[in-house]
Amino acid sequence: MNHQRPISPGTSSPSHTTAAPALNVGFILADNFTLSAFSLMVDQLRLAADDGDRSRPILARWQVMSSRPEPIRASCGITVAPSGPFLDPANFAYIIVVGGLLHGGQQLDEESIAYLKRAARAGVPLVGVCTGSFVLARAGLMTGRRCCVSWYHYQDFMEEFPHHTPVADRLYVIDGDRITCAGGGGAADLATALVEKYLGRSIAQKSRHVLLLDRQRPGTESQPHPPIADLVADDRVRRALLMMEQHLADPLPIADISRRLQLSTRQLERLFQTVMGQRPAEFYRRLRLRYARFLLDTTGRSVTDIALEAGFSDCAHFSRQFKAQHGFTPSDARSRAPVAVQSMAAQRLFE
Repeated sequence: MNHQRPISPGTSSPSHTTAAPALNVGFILADNFTLSAFSLMVDQLRLAADDGDRSRPILARWQVMSSRPEPIRASCGITVAPSGPFLDPANFAYIIVVGGLLHGGQQLDEESIAYLKRAARAGVPLVGVCTGSFVLARAGLMTGRRCCVSWYHYQDFMEEFPHHTPVADRLYVIDGDRITCAGGGGAADLATALVEKYLGRSIAQKSRHVLLLDRQRPGTESQPHPPIADLVADDRVRRALLMMEQHLADPLPIADISRRLQLSTRQLERLFQTVMGQRPAEFYRRLRLRYARFLLDTTGRSVTDIALEAGFSDCAHFSRQFKAQHGFTPSDARSRAPVAVQSMAAQRLFE
């Protein structure tokens, strides 16, 4: 049997430093947390804290806090030993919640949630990384705040929190003393921004250089996109495509998409015509019809259900539009050879 010892993320001995660090960060790891998001953040703190990679907590310090002493399991199976129990929230510049699997049971216990609420009352900035945004929202700590989620978990968030409007076209969002990050590589960019705020740009960039990370991306940069937008270089069009993909069942008016991009409708029309070779409404319609074709080929749902899922008001209207694009009706589609399951993601709708 493989008895794997837990990783200990605790800082080096306090005897290595006599002065309080300029940046002190507390981590709370959810059960089945995402190891990559945690490691990207903590390694940037480690490298920023000392010369070279000696790892002494001189300029920065970090603690993994937990309500219990047992190691915390990451979604990949590796365990991390907490540094200790919860400390006074006022000790920290940030308290970062690293989320993970959404459907693997309770992410944090009641004592941990109570601590986060105490930190919020004290005005300590709370950071939700990966699905840490779900943890904060479940605790009622994101009310009235903009919340960043991964495009991959956008629908999960909307189903659980229908009264929130998540941001799924940015890497991270700072809204006062709440910071949320989509996770993945975006965690590295957020960590750089936090280090830079307290320790300066040169130290923040030193951490990235040692980790062989490319240029720092601002939080406003769009999330790396699904294959549908692989050939699109314009960031505004990529963000528009993400919005369209996230609203297939409830299509957004083109004017609404334009407003979210801080463009006029006419500007977006011209931009799409230049980049995509077609108007945004036409592209959106084709996208929904391709999605409907995907559902017809890969599910046993009724044509009426699929019409509604693809954002069409009634089955007759959907059938007319489907036949105009594909040359056969939705019912006929099921008697034909099915398209590959991955084709919805792989096909480029602007060919």
